[in-house]
Amino acid sequence: MADASARRWFARTLLSLPAPILRLMAGGGVVYKGGRTLDPRFQFLAAAGKRQPPLTAMTPAEARRATAAAVAQLGGRAEPGVQVESLAVPGADRQIPARVYRPGRQDPEAPVIVYAHFGGGVIGDLDTCHAFCGVLAKVARAPVVSVEYRLAPEHRFPAGLDDVLSVYRYVRDDAARFGAPAGRAVIGGDSMGGNFAAVICQDLKAAGEPQPDLQLLIYPCVDVASETASMTTYAEAYPLDRATMDWFMGHYMGPQDDPADPRLSPIRSPDLSGLAPAVVVTAGFDPLLDQGEAYAKALQAAGVPAVYRCYDSLAHGFTAFTGAIPCADVACREIAGLVREGLEGRIAECAP
Repeated sequence: MADASARRWFARTLLSLPAPILRLMAGGGVVYKGGRTLDPRFQFLAAAGKRQPPLTAMTPAEARRATAAAVAQLGGRAEPGVQVESLAVPGADRQIPARVYRPGRQDPEAPVIVYAHFGGGVIGDLDTCHAFCGVLAKVARAPVVSVEYRLAPEHRFPAGLDDVLSVYRYVRDDAARFGAPAGRAVIGGDSMGGNFAAVICQDLKAAGEPQPDLQLLIYPCVDVASETASMTTYAEAYPLDRATMDWFMGHYMGPQDDPADPRLSPIRSPDLSGLAPAVVVTAGFDPLLDQGEAYAKALQAAGVPAVYRCYDSLAHGFTAFTGAIPCADVACREIAGLVREGLEGRIAECAP
């Protein structure tokens, strides 16, 4: 524990150095691609990351441990004024672990938010999004339920997705337990969690169930076979590059799965009308940038109220870097503020 605390202190102290020094330590110069300038702290972390074994050289178990260690060093601390408790949600054949965040100033009219972490469907756990879920609960003044869904390759598509959908239905139907209005909920997530959130809205529509009050999609993967320009421009970005994305999908999908299946690639659905209002967020230095923006535009074209924001200087996964990168923390609080506006009915169509 002492060693972990020391590494955390050292990492944060190092990243607090002035931007010119961090850029110099990262090799000098400014990283400018696709009309965007990378935050110097992300630039430093990217340079350091190149000296470490890539996830693609690891087993899924090794990748999970490496990611957990990075989040422990760079993630934000527990949000003050937010109560956290564990929850087990009945699933089809097991209890699904979850974590509940209750803000001290909870709005009794705010629906409960169900959230799924990032990780390509292969890595991540409840700690991955711990700091962000606390921020989301506090700023949105709503209870948040974070889901520890099953991971691939031990449990390939659609196991993790089905877990999140099961928790969503359970939480929605028992919302009073969380101090929220009955029968109402929000679905959200980042990266693969954003994929799950988008797919769940479409699944609910197909099942004839009410839509969530809102869908929150943070740098979502909405097209697993994407060949957009950002997949090339940011093919070597940190922490998500093209090779890692392919590694994730190689573990997540089975040989029989079709990348064009809307439950894998929700942007490929032939009809996006009637879905929940959306907050769609992307990071500038991210292979998934274009598909997130395209999904926001597609929702708007289908008549779905959607707000789109791109944080140009940040990279994929920034919700887990709030303890070390100040502008990532600011972005997360702004996103939570957009969710609050959405809960107040202030989501309006806004061109990306």
